[in-house]
Amino acid sequence: MRPMRTLPALLTATVLALPLVTAVASPLPEAEARTAAPASAWHHRLREAAPEGMVIGTAVAGGGHHEEQDYPDPFTHDRRYLRHMSQQFSSLSPENQMKWEFLRPDQDTYDFAAADAIVEYAEANGQVVRGHTLLWHSQNPDWLEEGDFSREELRTLLREHITTVVGRYSGRIHQWDVANEIFQDDGELRTEENIWIRELGPEIIADAFRWAHEADPSAELFLNDYNVDGVNAKSDAYYTLAQDLLEQGVPLHGFSTQGHLSLQYPFPGDLEDNLRRFDELGLNTAITELDVRMAPDGRHGRPSWDQLAQQADYYRQALEACLNVEGCRSFTIWGFTDKYSWVPHFFEDEGYATVMTDRFQRKPAFYALLRTLAHAG
Repeated sequence: MRPMRTLPALLTATVLALPLVTAVASPLPEAEARTAAPASAWHHRLREAAPEGMVIGTAVAGGGHHEEQDYPDPFTHDRRYLRHMSQQFSSLSPENQMKWEFLRPDQDTYDFAAADAIVEYAEANGQVVRGHTLLWHSQNPDWLEEGDFSREELRTLLREHITTVVGRYSGRIHQWDVANEIFQDDGELRTEENIWIRELGPEIIADAFRWAHEADPSAELFLNDYNVDGVNAKSDAYYTLAQDLLEQGVPLHGFSTQGHLSLQYPFPGDLEDNLRRFDELGLNTAITELDVRMAPDGRHGRPSWDQLAQQADYYRQALEACLNVEGCRSFTIWGFTDKYSWVPHFFEDEGYATVMTDRFQRKPAFYALLRTLAHAG
């Protein structure tokens, strides 16, 4: 049976009115001009258009590649960025600030400053938080990956980390990505890359969920990965794992697909079918990191009208797939402005993946989400 959980009361709290965004002096690209909404539509916000019980989220930029860029941390320095984030979204996901390498600079030290700031900001603005992530093969500190630990020491390290981190935010985190990217695309476990699975065996996955649940019984606990949008070898592996964990009585509450899409590939038309089969297991589902990247083919190296229209259609289809599945109540885009998107730093010659330009102008994709939410609501 799907766990019935109530969003924290703070989600429905009244948020202090913030000034509306003013248009910038530079003109909109052709596509944005052609899809510009009436002036009154600028008062509409994604979080307000969403159906009751549905949270609309964004990643909170910071850490990761941002530390290497020639601008200060967006979350602590960009007031315009913060204004849009509080106005448009009812859920926040730390992009990097809750990963091991940021929380654990050394074995005996936790640095919660950035994570605490995000949680406190969300609470002040009537937003929930998705915790990301507890067990992963990437972005682990060197002291962990290169340390000479016994099996028992590693198990103790993981349990202590999960208990400390989840316990610190008990009652304040809506959903946790407990196990992140544990399968390869062929459906095989990452037995070499993932230090936890390699050294402790696959059973550590169930233990991680048990420890997280003990630390915060109110949080929804998820499996999360990329390239599991449709029905394929990788999502089949998660389906089998989910069945096994549920049969063992493991406190698994949800399955989520990240949704990092590209215009180079067709939209995953079986996304809804894939989410629904997990829903039928009694699990909640979510889209947790949606963006739609492209190699721009318009004038001056910018996206063409056709590309922006296609991007908007991908965003719309992803949201509709989630809305059509009863237990899909969390929809998160991985950043909302190209100004701070991770995509250009990891995909050569691709970018423009978010719903706003680097000057916070709203793209057709933004309006596609807004209209789809308003229609569903």
